[in-house]
Amino acid sequence: MITYPHLTPPAPGESILVAPGIYWIRMPLPFKLDHINLWLLEDNDAETGEGWTIVDTGYGIATTHAIWEGHFDETMRGLPVKRIIVTHYHPDHVGCAAWLHERTGAALWMTATEYLSAHAAVEDTAGFDNANSAQLFLAHGLAKIRPDFAAAQNERSGGYKRGVPSVPKQFNRIMAGDSLRIGHREWRIITAFGHAPEHATLFSADDNVLISGDQVLPRITTNVGVWGNQPEANPLKQFLDSNQQFLSLPDATLVLPSHDRVFNGLRERVNELAAHHAARLIELMSAIHEPKSAAEILPVLFKRELDNHQLVFAIGEAIAHLHFLWFAGRAKRSKGADGVFLFQAVPGSY
Repeated sequence: MITYPHLTPPAPGESILVAPGIYWIRMPLPFKLDHINLWLLEDNDAETGEGWTIVDTGYGIATTHAIWEGHFDETMRGLPVKRIIVTHYHPDHVGCAAWLHERTGAALWMTATEYLSAHAAVEDTAGFDNANSAQLFLAHGLAKIRPDFAAAQNERSGGYKRGVPSVPKQFNRIMAGDSLRIGHREWRIITAFGHAPEHATLFSADDNVLISGDQVLPRITTNVGVWGNQPEANPLKQFLDSNQQFLSLPDATLVLPSHDRVFNGLRERVNELAAHHAARLIELMSAIHEPKSAAEILPVLFKRELDNHQLVFAIGEAIAHLHFLWFAGRAKRSKGADGVFLFQAVPGSY
């Protein structure tokens, strides 16, 4: 059973002690998903004295900076920040990293792929630009259902940089299997894939705590999409395969996710996510008994009306599900006369 040790999350500027030396804080986001959870880890040792490690940083705007200033004085009691760990390159996670680095002098720690992705995204290079993804989405039929999409994407140009004004030019690399001593705990880095290129999660076997980032969330499903710089990717398989490694962690693990609330029930949630996607794939197979584009199957996956911001994530996720079926040999892919990709279920592969 999935349970929640804390019924209510901390308000902006407040903190909750979730385990000895681990504080849960929350920052607002200017999106429908209106918050991100961040983690403050007491980092005390005989050599370097008292201090803190920060895990994830919030969206890089003045509102977030002001809340951080309050935490420096109150929650963190004016003690130094020794290290800034970022789980992945998405703006709500890395957005304040440069500001925090300049404000505290603490070094940034990330996996190399996430660090380089953040630099590419902030500079709109290496295929991370909106126009490149828009081209992919139009190739999957989006213009037919949303003729204004291309124009709306042009208006969103530079959106990443609004939340990530800059990224530090130096970092310390973390990799799968690395062990970090933070205070009295040893944390093992477990990397996961599908949501982000090399998402870092942190597990401490000392008292069974997992900082899961966006990889495992307690109630909503993690966004898993195909994007313009990897148009032939199979991220849903990567996501589901990655999650299997969490099944080996103790059942009593306390999970600290980036959204919603701290919870217990990691194995159950991982199995729920696998079952959820399996059910959606079966539903899709029924929907593509005749050739359909990713845009045409959006109503199968998303029952609500989508604004242009949500549509970007929805179409990426629709392609990811269709690619899963295609790579598994359960669907075939072709191109229509207009050049739009079409997917059709392979008979007998349900």
